[in-house]
Amino acid sequence: MDSDTSAHSAKACGPRRGRSIKRLTLAAMSLGYGVVQLDVTIVNTALNSIGSALGNEVANLQWVVSAYTIAFAAFILTAGAMGDRVGARRVYAAGFAVFTAASVACALAPTALVLVAARGVQGLGAAILVPNSLALLNHAYPDERERGRAVAIWAAGASLALTAGPLAGGALIAWVGWRSIFLVNLPIGLVGLWLTWRYVGETSRAAHRQLDLAGQLAGIGALGCLAGALIEGGAVGWRQGWVIVGFAASAVLAGLFVLREARAQQPMLPLSLFRNRVFALTSGIGLLVNVAFYGLIFLLSLYFQRVNGLSPFQTGLAFLPMMAAVLPVNLLAPRVAERLGAPATIAAGAAIAAIGCMALLGIGRGTSYWALCTQLVAIGAGLGLLVPPLTSALLGNVEKTRSGIAAGVLNATRQTGSVLGVALFGSLVGRGAFLAGAKGALIVSAVLLSGCAIVAVAVGGRWRPDADNAVQAQR
Repeated sequence: MDSDTSAHSAKACGPRRGRSIKRLTLAAMSLGYGVVQLDVTIVNTALNSIGSALGNEVANLQWVVSAYTIAFAAFILTAGAMGDRVGARRVYAAGFAVFTAASVACALAPTALVLVAARGVQGLGAAILVPNSLALLNHAYPDERERGRAVAIWAAGASLALTAGPLAGGALIAWVGWRSIFLVNLPIGLVGLWLTWRYVGETSRAAHRQLDLAGQLAGIGALGCLAGALIEGGAVGWRQGWVIVGFAASAVLAGLFVLREARAQQPMLPLSLFRNRVFALTSGIGLLVNVAFYGLIFLLSLYFQRVNGLSPFQTGLAFLPMMAAVLPVNLLAPRVAERLGAPATIAAGAAIAAIGCMALLGIGRGTSYWALCTQLVAIGAGLGLLVPPLTSALLGNVEKTRSGIAAGVLNATRQTGSVLGVALFGSLVGRGAFLAGAKGALIVSAVLLSGCAIVAVAVGGRWRPDADNAVQAQR
């Protein structure tokens, strides 16, 4: 069975088989996004154990997290464009293979440097998986309402992985050791690959589209220099000459990236997409939300273990209510958006999370976990409420032949936010005075989330797919 005929479209099959193939496609896509998100929380739970084994400096731990997210953010646009060029299914399957192999390399890493490098390759696999999973969902679910609910289930699968990550990671670390947390990706990867090749239909191909390698290099350099300057600045001081050079190099490379994308015949990031108000707004909100959320996951993992002395398994239990809140709210979000509109739903989610951050400002050494639990649930629920309408609104405002690059832009901005959140919040606590830095990070998070809520409300009205606007934005 070849790659073009292994999965039949719903139109070619009977209604029952068509629905089954859609569900199996959704399962394959959810596994891909789920395994990507699993490695966020499962690795954060293991940070203290990894530090004890390979080097205990906060900066080293930031690089273990950030190598993954930098590669994720930097390559995701090219991965989306590659899916548009040669077919999203082929590229998605390759991403699963890369991610799975890199996970095994992480498990076998003898030094921190090797682990960081393997995490970078793992991030490359994640970059390939996420935009192409959304492109394949967009292809399988052309109806707006069906697509919104499919995206919600896709996001819920990732939420389930986020929820399971701390518990699974804590248990594995306690019983087997930290290396085992990477091996759980092996069976997931094999099942995901089989489902993809057996049931997922291929998207249309735009073979004339070229890859923007110059833009890719400039983007990697800009993001890597910025993250490096933030991480090392927090460790060695902001006045160090090479930290200043890192910030300057990031600014120059970012300028070159924008210039390249403005002039390239087939840019990696079509700047004209941002003329579409919905596209620009959802991308910006995605970036700011991830600065807050993933920065706080990194910070709270260190707080629970280094300040309050919890074990990895206890830390996993501590994260459970926060992560568990995301899943049911993900499933509820599309129905809320259908009634209230996407802007109001996104604003409500951001506001709930902001309130949770502000309510955590009383955090201290030895603070009872039960004094923090409600706030953590609020942060998780806020994220769960805003992500599905954010994603569906963006996809609904671009033509389907550009869904890969559109999904790539959204996830690139979100992963860039993750890089910046871990780097920034880690730098706030990296030179002592952990609790003061943690409270500063909570204030930053609350401000960013409140800003997202205000901007979403200010837009007003209901966002609806506008193909004409989407096409014009790409010209």
